[in-house]
Amino acid sequence: MEAAISLKDVTKRYGGFTLDHITMDIPRGCIVGLVGENGAGKTTLIKTILQLIQIDEGEIIIDGKRIQDLTPQWKDAVGVILSGVEFAARMDARQFGNCMRDLFSSWQEDQYERYLKEFQIDGRKMIKDYSKGMKMKLDLAVALSHQAKLLIFDEATSGLDPVVRDDILDILLDFIQDEEHTVLISSHIISDLEKVADYIAFLHQGKLRFYMDKDALLYSFGVVRCTQEEYRKIPGSYVRGVRKSQFGCEVLICDRERFEREYRDYTVDSTSIEEIILFHVKGEPK
Repeated sequence: MEAAISLKDVTKRYGGFTLDHITMDIPRGCIVGLVGENGAGKTTLIKTILQLIQIDEGEIIIDGKRIQDLTPQWKDAVGVILSGVEFAARMDARQFGNCMRDLFSSWQEDQYERYLKEFQIDGRKMIKDYSKGMKMKLDLAVALSHQAKLLIFDEATSGLDPVVRDDILDILLDFIQDEEHTVLISSHIISDLEKVADYIAFLHQGKLRFYMDKDALLYSFGVVRCTQEEYRKIPGSYVRGVRKSQFGCEVLICDRERFEREYRDYTVDSTSIEEIILFHVKGEPK
């Protein structure tokens, strides 16, 4: 599958933080969920792709071309929604659309009007008076009205109610029905990513801990609940984290299918992306 974005050893150093040699391909026609705790490097990674910050090492390739060789017009094909960034609060939606028309050479006014109607956005109401969910839908209307092929969301759905979030997820799923379209979305709401993401990238302390097909991720990991003695018999090559209590151990194991063949006395429970992440962050190594 051809990559829309390729990151090769991308590194950015700050005073007390390093985004550390990130290598990953973001396939065209997919939704990639970027997860990790606050300060893990998600926003930094997104800013490197958008050229808002310069990398110290590595290479970023967009549609087969090095990012430094692209003309500024490549961003016409990118729709970006960043958490906490608001513009034009004292405009209404139609005035805002007029500004976007001057900004994007590929702006489609008729499409923008269609999205305002579809999303039930009052084009005459001041943007400052919109709810958070309505502002998000306006941002989406803009992103989808200049022929964007790549959508990048950075925690943009945080704080939205479940109904609005579900609406947005449906829009993203519809967007990638075109195989030339791609979505990169960071979120703390892991359940949303479980619904729509094709791949999950997990950043922890600036390092890419895993980047996997979502279904393969959920299939390959499992949780064994056992006694301390039973835990000691599990080879360390299978263990990705353990949580101990007075009642026994919870063990995150990898290569679940092979483990179940070799250790039939153990029961392996299915897990979730959120639980896998918690084990990696808080679980003890063997």
